[in-house]
Amino acid sequence: MARTREFDIDQALDRAMDVFWRRGYAATSLQDLTSALGIGSGSLYAAFGSKEKLYGQALERYTSHNTGELVAQLESADKVRPALRAALTAMAEADLCDPDRGCMMVNAATERASDPATAAQVSATLRLVESTIAGALERAKARGELTADKNPAELARLLTTFMQGLRVMGQARAGREFVESAVAAAMRTLD
Repeated sequence: MARTREFDIDQALDRAMDVFWRRGYAATSLQDLTSALGIGSGSLYAAFGSKEKLYGQALERYTSHNTGELVAQLESADKVRPALRAALTAMAEADLCDPDRGCMMVNAATERASDPATAAQVSATLRLVESTIAGALERAKARGELTADKNPAELARLLTTFMQGLRVMGQARAGREFVESAVAAAMRTLD
């Protein structure tokens, strides 16, 4: 008779995400994971397959949560500029509050760029962010929030790139004045 799982998968993924987010993939040991999850290595392997697969699931959880919030915010926005400013400001604020943690997706992109699964996951998330911003800017252009000469696709690519750079600057401890100035400059690209 198979044993029933004695732990909550969602809680375990949240805990694993936090460990990987703070320490990175390479610096996270199996002992770190089993301690954080409160399970033995056999249970970890039975539930997740491997450290690498657990990392992929934790990264997916992170990106779907954070990207989901951005998508919902931009798709429901009456006005795109304030929604974009709010999203950028929230990212900057998160990094100012906890620069050691930074953005798990940026961490994944830099630490595990040579891993095909991680690279594909990061690329897919960035494409979703870019297409969401482009869609929001298309709607803004149709409503007259953007001038006719603005290219929503190009602006979306620029803003997607800017967001990732903003996250890196937060980890580099650029400071509040720097990131607020950078956000203001990014918003001026919509003028």
